[in-house]
Amino acid sequence: MRHADNPVIAAMLERRSIRKFTGKAVAREDILTILEAGRWAPSGLNNQPWRFLVISRDDPRHAKLAECTKYAHIVRASAACIAVTLDKGDMYSEMKDHQGAGACIQNMLLAIHALGLGAVWIGQIVNDQSASLTALGLDETAHELQAVIALGHPDQQGGSTRKPLAELLLEEI
Repeated sequence: MRHADNPVIAAMLERRSIRKFTGKAVAREDILTILEAGRWAPSGLNNQPWRFLVISRDDPRHAKLAECTKYAHIVRASAACIAVTLDKGDMYSEMKDHQGAGACIQNMLLAIHALGLGAVWIGQIVNDQSASLTALGLDETAHELQAVIALGHPDQQGGSTRKPLAELLLEEI
C-alpha cells in the first residue's frame, strides 16, 4: 500500500484489538497521553461532549463494571478501563455527537497502539446503560455511555482481515 511508511497510516493499518493482557500496570503518564489523544478528536461545533472515567484494576468499580458485559473476562484481565461517556448537557446533535465519540475512541486506540500497549473497544456494554453507569457511579441523567476501552500490556498478537476495498466502494473510482 502506498504511504504505509507514514507513521500515522502505519498505526491505522497495524492496530489490532487486544483481549489478553499481562498483569503489569499501565503508567499514569501513558494514561494521560491516551486521554489527550481522545481530547483532540474532532467534534461538531467543537463542542467536545465526551467525558472520561479511568478505572484501574484495583478500583472496586473495575469488578462491578465487568459484571455489566458478556466480555467480563476481558475487563477483569485489563490493567485499566476508560469509560467514554457523552455529557448530555453538552450534546447538540445526537448523530454528530455519537460520531465525535467514535472519533475520540479511535484516537485513543491509536495512541494506545503507538505506546506499545493493547486495547479493545467494548461496545456491547452500552446495551444496559443503567447497570453500566451505576457500576461506574455516574448519573444516568447526565451521562450516556459510549464505550469502555479495556487496556493493558498485550499478552497476545492481534489479528484481523478486511474485505477488499472494491467490495466497499459504491462506485469505481
